[in-house]
Amino acid sequence: MEKALDQLREQIDSVDNQLLALLNQRMSVVQKVGELKKSNNAIIYRPEREKSIIDRLEGLNDGLLTRGMIEAVFLEIFAASRNFELPERVGYLGPPGSFTHQAAEGRFGVTSEYIPLSNIQSVFESVDTERVRFGVIPIENNRQGFVGESVDMFYDLDVKIVAEIVLPIHHTFASRCDQLSDIKYIYSKDVAFKQCRKFLREYFGNTDVEIVPVDSTSKAAQMAMEVDNSAAICSDVAAKINNAPILFHNIEDTSDNQTRFLIISKNFTNKKSGADKTTVILKLPDVVGSLATFLQDFRDHGINLIKIENRPERTDTNFKAWFYLDLDGHIEDEHIAKVLDKHGDKIKWLGSYVKLI
Repeated sequence: MEKALDQLREQIDSVDNQLLALLNQRMSVVQKVGELKKSNNAIIYRPEREKSIIDRLEGLNDGLLTRGMIEAVFLEIFAASRNFELPERVGYLGPPGSFTHQAAEGRFGVTSEYIPLSNIQSVFESVDTERVRFGVIPIENNRQGFVGESVDMFYDLDVKIVAEIVLPIHHTFASRCDQLSDIKYIYSKDVAFKQCRKFLREYFGNTDVEIVPVDSTSKAAQMAMEVDNSAAICSDVAAKINNAPILFHNIEDTSDNQTRFLIISKNFTNKKSGADKTTVILKLPDVVGSLATFLQDFRDHGINLIKIENRPERTDTNFKAWFYLDLDGHIEDEHIAKVLDKHGDKIKWLGSYVKLI
Protein backbone atom coordinates (compact mmCIF):
# COMPACT_ATOMS: atom_id res chain seq x y z
CA MET A 1 0.00 0.00 0.00
CA GLU A 2 2.75 2.48 0.94
CA LYS A 3 4.53 1.89 -2.36
CA ALA A 4 1.33 2.47 -4.33
CA LEU A 5 0.57 5.57 -2.29
CA ASP A 6 4.06 6.97 -2.92
CA GLN A 7 3.61 6.44 -6.66
CA LEU A 8 0.30 8.31 -6.63
CA ARG A 9 1.87 11.13 -4.65
CA GLU A 10 4.67 11.36 -7.20
CA GLN A 11 2.02 11.72 -9.92
CA ILE A 12 0.36 14.51 -7.96
CA ASP A 13 3.71 16.27 -7.47
CA SER A 14 4.36 16.04 -11.21
CA VAL A 15 0.96 17.56 -12.01
CA ASP A 16 1.51 20.30 -9.42
CA ASN A 17 4.84 21.16 -11.04
CA GLN A 18 3.10 21.53 -14.39
CA LEU A 19 0.35 23.64 -12.84
CA LEU A 20 2.91 25.97 -11.26
CA ALA A 21 4.73 26.42 -14.57
CA LEU A 22 1.44 27.11 -16.40
CA LEU A 23 0.25 29.57 -13.74
CA ASN A 24 3.51 31.48 -14.00
CA GLN A 25 3.10 31.48 -17.78
CA ARG A 26 -0.45 32.86 -17.35
CA MET A 27 0.75 35.59 -14.98
CA SER A 28 3.41 36.75 -17.44
CA VAL A 29 0.69 37.27 -20.06
CA VAL A 30 -1.56 38.94 -17.47
CA GLN A 31 1.25 41.34 -16.60
CA LYS A 32 1.43 42.43 -20.25
CA VAL A 33 -2.34 42.93 -20.29
CA GLY A 34 -1.98 45.11 -17.19
CA GLU A 35 0.70 47.26 -18.83
CA LEU A 36 -1.54 47.75 -21.87
CA LYS A 37 -4.57 48.64 -19.75
CA LYS A 38 -2.53 51.00 -17.59
CA SER A 39 -1.30 52.88 -20.66
CA ASN A 40 -4.95 53.36 -21.71
CA ASN A 41 -6.27 53.96 -18.16
CA ALA A 42 -8.59 50.96 -18.62
CA ILE A 43 -10.40 49.24 -15.78
CA ILE A 44 -8.86 45.98 -14.62
CA TYR A 45 -11.87 44.32 -13.02
CA ARG A 46 -14.21 42.88 -15.68
CA PRO A 47 -16.76 40.53 -14.06
CA GLU A 48 -18.39 39.62 -17.38
CA ARG A 49 -15.01 38.51 -18.77
CA GLU A 50 -14.43 36.28 -15.74
CA LYS A 51 -17.84 34.70 -16.19
CA SER A 52 -17.20 34.01 -19.88
CA ILE A 53 -13.94 32.24 -18.97
CA ILE A 54 -15.68 30.01 -16.43
CA ASP A 55 -18.53 29.30 -18.88
CA ARG A 56 -16.00 28.31 -21.55
CA LEU A 57 -14.05 26.05 -19.20
CA GLU A 58 -17.25 24.38 -18.00
CA GLY A 59 -18.09 23.62 -21.63
CA LEU A 60 -14.66 22.04 -22.15
CA ASN A 61 -14.74 20.08 -18.91
CA ASP A 62 -15.04 16.29 -19.21
CA GLY A 63 -13.52 15.37 -15.86
CA LEU A 64 -14.46 15.16 -12.20
CA LEU A 65 -14.61 18.89 -11.51
CA THR A 66 -18.04 20.48 -11.07
CA ARG A 67 -18.79 24.06 -12.15
CA GLY A 68 -18.60 25.13 -8.51
CA MET A 69 -15.13 23.64 -8.18
CA ILE A 70 -13.94 25.27 -11.41
CA GLU A 71 -15.36 28.59 -10.27
CA ALA A 72 -13.72 28.38 -6.83
CA VAL A 73 -10.29 27.63 -8.31
CA PHE A 74 -10.42 30.25 -11.04
CA LEU A 75 -11.82 33.03 -8.86
CA GLU A 76 -8.63 32.67 -6.81
CA ILE A 77 -6.57 32.77 -10.00
CA PHE A 78 -8.45 35.87 -11.19
CA ALA A 79 -7.83 37.61 -7.85
CA ALA A 80 -4.13 36.81 -8.04
CA SER A 81 -4.01 37.92 -11.67
CA ARG A 82 -5.39 41.36 -10.85
CA ASN A 83 -2.39 41.92 -8.60
CA PHE A 84 -0.16 41.47 -11.65
CA GLU A 85 -2.35 43.66 -13.87
CA LEU A 86 -2.82 46.69 -11.66
CA PRO A 87 -3.68 46.63 -7.94
CA GLU A 88 -6.73 48.80 -7.27
CA ARG A 89 -7.58 51.16 -4.43
CA VAL A 90 -10.67 49.71 -2.77
CA GLY A 91 -12.77 51.27 -0.02
CA TYR A 92 -14.89 49.04 2.19
CA LEU A 93 -16.97 49.08 5.35
CA GLY A 94 -14.32 48.52 7.98
CA PRO A 95 -12.49 48.09 10.16
CA PRO A 96 -10.06 45.40 8.90
CA GLY A 97 -11.42 41.92 9.47
CA SER A 98 -15.04 42.78 8.72
CA PHE A 99 -17.07 40.52 6.47
CA THR A 100 -17.01 43.33 3.89
CA HIS A 101 -13.20 43.29 4.02
CA GLN A 102 -13.29 39.54 3.45
CA ALA A 103 -15.61 39.98 0.45
CA ALA A 104 -13.43 42.74 -1.02
CA GLU A 105 -10.18 40.82 -0.70
CA GLY A 106 -11.77 37.78 -2.30
CA ARG A 107 -12.39 39.82 -5.47
CA PHE A 108 -9.41 42.17 -5.63
CA GLY A 109 -6.58 40.04 -4.21
CA VAL A 110 -4.25 40.55 -1.30
CA THR A 111 -1.98 43.22 -2.80
CA SER A 112 -4.60 45.81 -3.72
CA GLU A 113 -4.76 48.87 -1.49
CA TYR A 114 -7.68 48.57 0.94
CA ILE A 115 -9.14 51.60 2.68
CA PRO A 116 -11.28 50.73 5.73
CA LEU A 117 -14.06 53.29 6.23
CA SER A 118 -16.19 53.77 9.30
CA ASN A 119 -19.63 53.69 7.70
CA ILE A 120 -21.48 52.93 4.47
CA GLN A 121 -21.95 56.61 3.63
CA SER A 122 -18.18 57.12 3.69
CA VAL A 123 -17.69 54.26 1.23
CA PHE A 124 -20.20 55.80 -1.18
CA GLU A 125 -18.73 59.28 -0.84
CA SER A 126 -15.18 57.98 -1.42
CA VAL A 127 -16.35 56.30 -4.63
CA ASP A 128 -18.39 59.34 -5.72
CA THR A 129 -15.39 61.66 -5.31
CA GLU A 130 -13.11 59.00 -6.87
CA ARG A 131 -10.79 58.88 -3.87
CA VAL A 132 -11.08 55.11 -4.40
CA ARG A 133 -11.66 53.25 -7.67
CA PHE A 134 -14.06 50.73 -6.14
CA GLY A 135 -16.14 50.39 -3.00
CA VAL A 136 -17.59 47.28 -1.36
CA ILE A 137 -20.77 47.53 0.70
CA PRO A 138 -23.34 45.06 2.11
CA ILE A 139 -26.73 45.25 0.40
CA GLU A 140 -28.80 42.43 1.93
CA ASN A 141 -28.79 39.37 4.15
CA ASN A 142 -30.92 36.37 3.28
CA ARG A 143 -32.30 36.34 6.85
CA GLN A 144 -32.54 40.04 7.72
CA GLY A 145 -33.33 41.58 4.33
CA PHE A 146 -31.97 44.78 2.79
CA VAL A 147 -29.41 47.10 4.38
CA GLY A 148 -31.43 50.33 4.33
CA GLU A 149 -28.45 52.69 4.45
CA SER A 150 -26.87 51.09 1.37
CA VAL A 151 -30.11 51.28 -0.61
CA ASP A 152 -30.68 54.93 0.37
CA MET A 153 -27.18 56.01 -0.65
CA PHE A 154 -27.84 54.88 -4.22
CA TYR A 155 -30.68 57.41 -4.27
CA ASP A 156 -28.46 60.20 -2.95
CA LEU A 157 -25.28 59.73 -5.03
CA ASP A 158 -24.44 58.93 -8.64
CA VAL A 159 -22.48 55.68 -8.44
CA LYS A 160 -22.82 52.46 -10.41
CA ILE A 161 -22.99 48.78 -9.42
CA VAL A 162 -20.07 46.77 -10.83
CA ALA A 163 -20.75 43.30 -9.43
CA GLU A 164 -22.33 41.35 -6.61
CA ILE A 165 -20.62 39.01 -4.14
CA VAL A 166 -22.40 36.34 -2.10
CA LEU A 167 -20.58 35.41 1.11
CA PRO A 168 -21.56 32.73 3.64
CA ILE A 169 -21.62 34.35 7.09
CA HIS A 170 -20.24 32.43 10.05
CA HIS A 171 -19.96 34.01 13.49
CA THR A 172 -17.58 33.11 16.29
CA PHE A 173 -17.73 33.92 20.00
CA ALA A 174 -14.46 35.35 21.28
CA SER A 175 -13.36 36.39 24.77
CA ARG A 176 -10.37 36.58 27.09
CA CYS A 177 -12.55 35.14 29.86
CA ASP A 178 -11.95 31.51 30.80
CA GLN A 179 -15.45 31.11 32.25
CA LEU A 180 -18.68 32.23 30.61
CA SER A 181 -19.92 33.32 34.05
CA ASP A 182 -17.21 36.02 34.07
CA ILE A 183 -18.63 37.73 30.98
CA LYS A 184 -20.56 40.94 31.71
CA TYR A 185 -20.63 42.57 28.24
CA ILE A 186 -21.07 41.16 24.72
CA TYR A 187 -20.18 43.42 21.78
CA SER A 188 -21.28 43.04 18.16
CA LYS A 189 -23.08 44.70 15.28
CA ASP A 190 -26.86 44.79 15.69
CA VAL A 191 -27.48 42.45 12.74
CA ALA A 192 -25.04 39.88 14.18
CA PHE A 193 -27.00 39.81 17.45
CA LYS A 194 -30.14 39.08 15.43
CA GLN A 195 -28.40 36.27 13.58
CA CYS A 196 -27.21 34.61 16.82
CA ARG A 197 -30.34 34.86 18.98
CA LYS A 198 -30.51 31.14 19.75
CA PHE A 199 -26.92 31.05 21.02
CA LEU A 200 -27.44 34.14 23.18
CA ARG A 201 -30.67 32.75 24.61
CA GLU A 202 -29.20 29.33 25.40
CA TYR A 203 -25.96 30.56 26.98
CA PHE A 204 -26.89 33.96 28.42
CA GLY A 205 -30.68 34.04 28.55
CA ASN A 206 -30.83 33.86 32.37
CA THR A 207 -27.95 36.21 33.10
CA ASP A 208 -27.46 39.97 33.45
CA VAL A 209 -25.03 40.17 30.55
CA GLU A 210 -25.32 43.50 28.70
CA ILE A 211 -25.68 43.35 24.92
CA VAL A 212 -23.72 46.28 23.45
CA PRO A 213 -24.15 47.18 19.75
CA VAL A 214 -21.09 48.62 17.96
CA ASP A 215 -20.37 49.72 14.38
CA SER A 216 -18.92 46.41 13.19
CA THR A 217 -18.02 42.89 14.26
CA SER A 218 -14.35 43.87 13.89
CA LYS A 219 -14.86 46.67 16.42
CA ALA A 220 -16.53 44.10 18.68
CA ALA A 221 -13.43 41.88 18.60
CA GLN A 222 -11.27 44.88 19.44
CA MET A 223 -13.53 45.81 22.38
CA ALA A 224 -13.45 42.23 23.68
CA MET A 225 -9.70 42.55 24.01
CA GLU A 226 -9.74 46.03 25.56
CA VAL A 227 -12.62 45.74 28.06
CA ASP A 228 -12.44 43.37 31.02
CA ASN A 229 -15.17 40.75 31.43
CA SER A 230 -16.30 41.15 27.84
CA ALA A 231 -16.81 39.07 24.71
CA ALA A 232 -17.56 39.57 21.02
CA ILE A 233 -19.65 38.01 18.32
CA CYS A 234 -17.46 38.46 15.27
CA SER A 235 -15.91 36.84 12.24
CA ASP A 236 -13.10 34.33 12.57
CA VAL A 237 -10.85 36.78 10.69
CA ALA A 238 -11.66 39.65 13.06
CA ALA A 239 -10.91 37.47 16.09
CA LYS A 240 -7.54 36.45 14.66
CA ILE A 241 -6.57 40.01 13.66
CA ASN A 242 -7.25 41.17 17.22
CA ASN A 243 -5.74 38.06 18.86
CA ALA A 244 -9.08 37.37 20.57
CA PRO A 245 -9.36 33.76 21.81
CA ILE A 246 -12.27 31.95 20.11
CA LEU A 247 -14.51 30.02 22.49
CA PHE A 248 -17.18 28.89 19.98
CA HIS A 249 -17.34 28.64 16.20
CA ASN A 250 -20.41 28.88 13.93
CA ILE A 251 -22.84 30.25 16.53
CA GLU A 252 -25.28 31.67 13.96
CA ASP A 253 -28.87 30.41 14.13
CA THR A 254 -28.83 28.88 10.64
CA SER A 255 -26.07 27.31 8.56
CA ASP A 256 -27.31 28.93 5.34
CA ASN A 257 -26.81 32.52 6.51
CA GLN A 258 -25.51 34.57 3.57
CA THR A 259 -24.89 38.24 2.87
CA ARG A 260 -24.87 39.79 -0.57
CA PHE A 261 -22.34 42.57 -1.15
CA LEU A 262 -22.09 45.01 -4.04
CA ILE A 263 -18.97 46.40 -5.68
CA ILE A 264 -19.57 50.02 -6.72
CA SER A 265 -17.65 52.51 -8.84
CA LYS A 266 -18.11 56.05 -10.14
CA ASN A 267 -18.26 55.36 -13.87
CA PHE A 268 -18.57 51.74 -14.88
CA THR A 269 -20.48 49.77 -17.52
CA ASN A 270 -20.36 46.01 -17.89
CA LYS A 271 -20.77 44.32 -21.22
CA LYS A 272 -23.46 41.67 -21.55
CA SER A 273 -22.50 38.29 -20.12
CA GLY A 274 -25.62 36.32 -21.05
CA ALA A 275 -26.73 35.99 -17.43
CA ASP A 276 -27.11 39.48 -16.02
CA LYS A 277 -29.04 41.46 -13.47
CA THR A 278 -30.07 45.11 -13.76
CA THR A 279 -30.79 47.38 -10.79
CA VAL A 280 -32.80 50.60 -11.03
CA ILE A 281 -34.40 53.18 -8.78
CA LEU A 282 -37.99 54.05 -9.61
CA LYS A 283 -39.75 57.23 -8.56
CA LEU A 284 -43.37 57.36 -9.69
CA PRO A 285 -45.91 60.18 -9.74
CA ASP A 286 -48.41 60.13 -6.89
CA VAL A 287 -51.40 59.09 -8.98
CA VAL A 288 -53.70 56.08 -8.84
CA GLY A 289 -52.34 53.03 -10.66
CA SER A 290 -48.87 54.38 -11.48
CA LEU A 291 -47.04 51.40 -9.97
CA ALA A 292 -49.51 48.91 -11.44
CA THR A 293 -49.04 50.43 -14.91
CA PHE A 294 -45.27 50.26 -14.62
CA LEU A 295 -45.32 46.63 -13.48
CA GLN A 296 -47.74 45.72 -16.27
CA ASP A 297 -45.17 46.99 -18.77
CA PHE A 298 -42.69 44.58 -17.22
CA ARG A 299 -45.12 41.71 -17.65
CA ASP A 300 -46.02 42.68 -21.23
CA HIS A 301 -42.33 42.69 -22.23
CA GLY A 302 -41.45 39.45 -20.40
CA ILE A 303 -39.19 41.07 -17.81
CA ASN A 304 -38.71 39.11 -14.60
CA LEU A 305 -38.75 41.34 -11.51
CA ILE A 306 -36.45 39.71 -8.94
CA LYS A 307 -36.79 42.14 -6.04
CA ILE A 308 -38.58 45.35 -5.16
CA GLU A 309 -37.82 47.39 -2.05
CA ASN A 310 -40.00 50.29 -0.89
CA ARG A 311 -37.96 53.19 0.58
CA PRO A 312 -39.24 56.43 2.20
CA GLU A 313 -38.76 59.78 0.51
CA ARG A 314 -36.81 61.26 3.42
CA THR A 315 -37.18 64.88 2.30
CA ASP A 316 -40.96 64.62 2.19
CA THR A 317 -43.44 64.95 5.08
CA ASN A 318 -46.28 63.09 3.36
CA PHE A 319 -44.90 59.53 3.62
CA LYS A 320 -44.15 59.26 -0.09
CA ALA A 321 -41.82 56.51 -1.31
CA TRP A 322 -39.54 55.39 -4.12
CA PHE A 323 -38.55 51.87 -5.16
CA TYR A 324 -35.34 49.89 -5.56
CA LEU A 325 -35.73 47.11 -8.16
CA ASP A 326 -33.64 44.17 -9.38
CA LEU A 327 -34.50 42.80 -12.84
CA ASP A 328 -33.38 39.77 -14.82
CA GLY A 329 -31.31 40.89 -17.82
CA HIS A 330 -29.01 43.65 -19.10
CA ILE A 331 -29.92 47.24 -19.93
CA GLU A 332 -28.84 46.55 -23.53
CA ASP A 333 -31.40 43.74 -23.87
CA GLU A 334 -34.02 45.02 -26.29
CA HIS A 335 -37.08 44.20 -24.15
CA ILE A 336 -35.58 45.91 -21.09
CA ALA A 337 -34.34 48.94 -23.02
CA LYS A 338 -37.85 49.55 -24.40
CA VAL A 339 -39.46 49.70 -20.96
CA LEU A 340 -36.71 51.77 -19.37
CA ASP A 341 -36.74 54.21 -22.27
CA LYS A 342 -40.51 54.57 -21.95
CA HIS A 343 -40.19 55.46 -18.25
CA GLY A 344 -36.81 57.18 -18.51
CA ASP A 345 -37.79 60.29 -16.57
CA LYS A 346 -38.86 58.12 -13.62
CA ILE A 347 -35.90 55.72 -13.59
CA LYS A 348 -32.31 55.95 -12.37
CA TRP A 349 -30.18 53.11 -13.76
CA LEU A 350 -27.69 51.80 -11.18
CA GLY A 351 -25.98 49.14 -13.25
CA SER A 352 -26.19 45.86 -15.15
CA TYR A 353 -23.86 43.15 -13.91
CA VAL A 354 -23.24 39.41 -13.76
CA LYS A 355 -26.03 37.68 -11.86
CA LEU A 356 -24.91 35.34 -9.06
CA ILE A 357 -28.30 34.78 -7.37
